[in-house]
Amino acid sequence: MSIVNTFSLQSNRQIKINFDGGDLSSDAGLLLIKEFISKLGIERLLNRSFKTNDSAVFRYHTDRDNLLQMIYMIMAGYFEDDASDELTKDPVFKAVLEKSALASQPTVSRFFNRMDEDTLKQFQEISQILRKRIYSIQMPQAVILDLDSTLLAAYGKQEGRAFNFHYRSNGYHPLVCYDGITGDLIKIQFRDGAAYSCTGVTDFLQPILDEYLNDYPTIHLLLRGDSGFATPDLYKQCEENGTSYVIRLMENFIKESKSGFDFSAVSSHNRIVNANRVQVHALAYNIFNWFRRLVLSAKMRKQGIDTVRLKLLKIATKVVHSARYITFKLCSSCPYKEEFYDPLSAIGKLNVQLE
Repeated sequence: MSIVNTFSLQSNRQIKINFDGGDLSSDAGLLLIKEFISKLGIERLLNRSFKTNDSAVFRYHTDRDNLLQMIYMIMAGYFEDDASDELTKDPVFKAVLEKSALASQPTVSRFFNRMDEDTLKQFQEISQILRKRIYSIQMPQAVILDLDSTLLAAYGKQEGRAFNFHYRSNGYHPLVCYDGITGDLIKIQFRDGAAYSCTGVTDFLQPILDEYLNDYPTIHLLLRGDSGFATPDLYKQCEENGTSYVIRLMENFIKESKSGFDFSAVSSHNRIVNANRVQVHALAYNIFNWFRRLVLSAKMRKQGIDTVRLKLLKIATKVVHSARYITFKLCSSCPYKEEFYDPLSAIGKLNVQLE
């Protein structure tokens, strides 16, 4: 039942308030993300390459749809599963997902609980395929493999949660590798909280080196890490794979990943589910980072997720339905109209090799 009662402010009787404004949303900028995702063929890729361990013959909310829903939610700053219930009738989310309603919180939680070791492998394969598509648009001459670890704080009784003496806190301690030039997250691997910085680093790094040496032999590689990775095995591995290296303290992209994309969303008791949750957030981070680098204006390209989210994604819109079209009427007073239209034009000009 709609609430159409109109109220006046006691402080100013000329100001009236009601909930009869029509079909509105505050996330119109997700339409830009939808166009970018479609251009990269991500929807079809997920439909073909992502499947949870699900015995159901039919689901209205498919694995692909649930994953896309979480990616859009994370980009818009809705990190908790509970937000699904609040957004279920949001017109922009329904439009980008091409559905009449979003999956509910219980449906999303069950979706995560179906994830396992197989889906972890699928995320790695999807990441490699998308990296190849991005490089088909813009092939780098060099890649700096920024190797690091970080703490994902955990406050419950999650499997693998442990006290880390370096960070003096409880949580998980994953390995991460970013491209130090572009900020792309090349790989993130879950580890228990008590793991030392360099534990498992050579096994973590070898698939990355193999991928670049086999698929992108013209790209010059430089490994950069802090003193926690100063081990003879790592030096030997780099030398045997023709990779230059420097071990020192460095700047990194972890802060934006954790604060802007909530990599610490590890609320499940199950360790494997938490490892998969991190991969979902990592995929959302990368899609945004590619969007920022490839289609935003030079000025906007320098901005972090919080600023881009505020200026481009959090735009108010009213939806008007007609027999043939759905028209999104964005806020007339928006000060970033040019910054909104520029990416639309740039996305159309992208030359992506999908296969």
